[in-house]
Amino acid sequence: MKLNHLSFPSSDVEATAAFFERYLECKVAPAGSGRFLSRPDFDIVIEHAEGRVDEWPRNFHIGIELPAVDDVQAMYERFVAEGIRMETQLLKHPRGSRFFCWIPGGFLLEVNTRADVAERYRPMFAGGQTLSADSSQ
Repeated sequence: MKLNHLSFPSSDVEATAAFFERYLECKVAPAGSGRFLSRPDFDIVIEHAEGRVDEWPRNFHIGIELPAVDDVQAMYERFVAEGIRMETQLLKHPRGSRFFCWIPGGFLLEVNTRADVAERYRPMFAGGQTLSADSSQ
């Protein structure tokens, strides 16, 4: 099985699609009142929220992984410099350095790396192993 697509409502379809295109290298195509975003590994559908405000659970987010801590640092600095609304600073975390920011249109993005994962978490990320019930730490 592989991930086929993700679908998100957005209060600002154009700004959401522009974010994905500019920062996450997605190709954008119109899809009715929404946008279809494509990547080599999966697709994203951005749907027009039609005036409604979607309330995501506090911890709901999408995450992308970069190869190195320097890549995460560079993206963090770029986002700050370009006025992206940040939720956190760059965090050194046992499961890898990361930060959280807001994608225009109303949802949270995590940018992380596994390059500096603590030794005790390395098996969690090795070749499709099942996460433990205590994966929130």
